[in-house]
Amino acid sequence: MSLPRSAAEDQGLSGAAIDAFVAALDSSDQEFHTVMLVRHGHVVLEADWTPYRSTDRHLLYSVSKSFTSTAIGIAVDAGLLSIDDKVVSFFGPEDLPETISDNLAAMSVRHLLTMSTGHDTDTVGSLHRDRRMAKNFLALPVAHEPGAPFVYNSGATYMLSAILQRLTGETLLDYLQSRLFAPLGITDATWSSSAEGVTFGGWGLSLSTESMAKFGQLVLQHGVWEGEQLVPAEWLAAATSKQVPNDSNDNPDAQQGYGYQFWRGRHNTFRADGAFGQFIVVIPEYDAVLAVTSASSDMQAAQVVFWDHLLPALEGKDVPEVARPERLEILPPTGPAPQGGDGKTYTFGENPGFLQSVRWDPDGSAFFTFYNFFRFEQDKAEEDGYHFGPGDWNEQPGLASDSFTGSDSDRVVTGAIGDGDALVGTIRWLAGPHAADFRCRIGEGRMTVDIQLNVSFEPTEFTIVSA
Repeated sequence: MSLPRSAAEDQGLSGAAIDAFVAALDSSDQEFHTVMLVRHGHVVLEADWTPYRSTDRHLLYSVSKSFTSTAIGIAVDAGLLSIDDKVVSFFGPEDLPETISDNLAAMSVRHLLTMSTGHDTDTVGSLHRDRRMAKNFLALPVAHEPGAPFVYNSGATYMLSAILQRLTGETLLDYLQSRLFAPLGITDATWSSSAEGVTFGGWGLSLSTESMAKFGQLVLQHGVWEGEQLVPAEWLAAATSKQVPNDSNDNPDAQQGYGYQFWRGRHNTFRADGAFGQFIVVIPEYDAVLAVTSASSDMQAAQVVFWDHLLPALEGKDVPEVARPERLEILPPTGPAPQGGDGKTYTFGENPGFLQSVRWDPDGSAFFTFYNFFRFEQDKAEEDGYHFGPGDWNEQPGLASDSFTGSDSDRVVTGAIGDGDALVGTIRWLAGPHAADFRCRIGEGRMTVDIQLNVSFEPTEFTIVSA
């Protein structure tokens, strides 16, 4: 079940203005992968930058949070809970701390939704100490009375997922399958879970670009899809309204208020957004939805491109005619073919690039293996790695629980060039925003690899040496 397609002109837009928008995305210093624009319920723009495809699942990071909010809204409508219920009421002695502070006792579902839990910082980094993430959350000190200023808190969203699972006996993903995804015709959803079997909620959802656009269109239509009220309109109105101020953020599109796991934006818009430039932007004034996947190092800069070049098109303003590029693509690495290596396999300890081993063969090709993202695995079979060679992108099937997606990765592409005595291998995990360059050199019986990541929560450049 796909969204209907239409020419831009048939939906009141200038085709030339849409072409200029695509050209602006392509020439931006932000790296865009896929884009889809829906106007009056019709897709008027869909573009992919080769080797990415909008039909592939893409890791959405914190776009996931808006889906979690929607699940809570459905559960509230079903009478399973109230947003004023206290968080501690959903958990038993095995999870609760021995002494429950006044601030923890006062924390409600509403505070989880609005990220006003009273914590000083995001709790997510403290949840992975062991398998009991919910217990770890509840054990953390709550410095302020809940309802205090907004502090971005992915751990709070995890708790919403944990609460829903306790109430329904279903994971968040399973709960949404029949209530949201199936009615929307979304069949590609995957969502990572914690070691305790709880859907992460705040991150880990993967969808295709059109599935993202469908969700945005549902919210734009106040929860109605093909005549059926899938999500209460009252919930979505509250979720996408300013519930708490977030003025302390640096960027203008992050200062417009926060709802129930939705961001308010400039120009009377709201959005779901995820790290490194994953966006579902709803523009009610112009009956439009924009879905974007990218590898953006500056999410505010990406949004500036939207407002500078898409908004005039929606407003019907005259824009300078700029030809749409004939081909949208992320080019493979170019340069001389690598020289031959020694054919030995060099292994590496734990490292931020998750690189486990490299074998540089005499024919100039190479074979790389990677550690699992969530736990470092040893003794992986050779077929669990990737081949690198010169020329165009080499497309290969992705691995289960791949290094930079944390879930089944549909495919990757690799390439390699030579740089003097070094082999420079490039890999793009097409199920997410991540790419990496590995500059490999052999000397004195060891391999040194300089790694550069395109986007990362950790440093993007570092060097590792084989064991």
